[in-house]
Amino acid sequence: MTIVYSLLTAFCNALNVTTQHKASIASPRKAKGWRLVAYLFKNPLWLFGWVALAGSFAFQALALHTGEMSVVQPLLVTELVFALVLRRQWIHQEIRRTAWLSAVFTCVSLAVFLAMSEPQGGNAVPSSHAWVSATAATVGAATLLTALGMWGSPGRRAALTGSATAIMWALVAAFIKTTMETLSQFGLAGMFVHWPVYALAAAGLAAAILNQVTLHVGPLSVSQPFLVIVDPIVSIALSVWVFAESFTTGALRLTLAAVSFVGMCIAVTVLTRSAPATMEPAMIEATTR
Repeated sequence: MTIVYSLLTAFCNALNVTTQHKASIASPRKAKGWRLVAYLFKNPLWLFGWVALAGSFAFQALALHTGEMSVVQPLLVTELVFALVLRRQWIHQEIRRTAWLSAVFTCVSLAVFLAMSEPQGGNAVPSSHAWVSATAATVGAATLLTALGMWGSPGRRAALTGSATAIMWALVAAFIKTTMETLSQFGLAGMFVHWPVYALAAAGLAAAILNQVTLHVGPLSVSQPFLVIVDPIVSIALSVWVFAESFTTGALRLTLAAVSFVGMCIAVTVLTRSAPATMEPAMIEATTR
């Protein structure tokens, strides 16, 4: 069920991006400011995107509650694959052959990584020391990258702020996992007298703001690979650091897992760069022929 919930999370994320973008580009050209906001709130497709976003949060919470963080977060990479399918089947875009091959390689390498690494174990209630040290390290790294991303070329800024955003989303996932544990132990009312839910709110707000900054400072073609790749890397580190999750001890299996993970990162980078740059239905890539 952890894998099912994770894939449903990825699908809902892809559905959210696709529906809200499709609704936005369908707005009247003269609609700006409050007129655009009013139009979007009246658009069922745009509102459905928020339903999909809520679904993605719920499914991710269930996935993190039932399984290992080192399994859930890497599986969210499949959002790019679901988005590619939605672009082809719903928006009717022509997709490059390179993008399809990259999507297939992403799925295969991800499956090999999970099968070979065998993530397991974990501590549902981490120690205070683990939380303090891990939170300080991740927030510190995100702050440093954000500060470095305040100047330079658009590509450099997008790469640095994208990495900072991904680090914060990984921390958000860790807080979601521990918030769900608090909910299961103390119930809905009891959850609000413990710190995880407030840490989740603060980290989520910071990640959302950083995400908007990333989209503003540079091209998506640069920031998206960092957003997608850095998140599972940091999430795996946090899963070991905070939740004491472990992997297989076999040298050969670990080597194959590492090679597969690197292959997945390369495939994701190629996929983000070979997918259509916009979601315009009329966009046709000549290289598909």
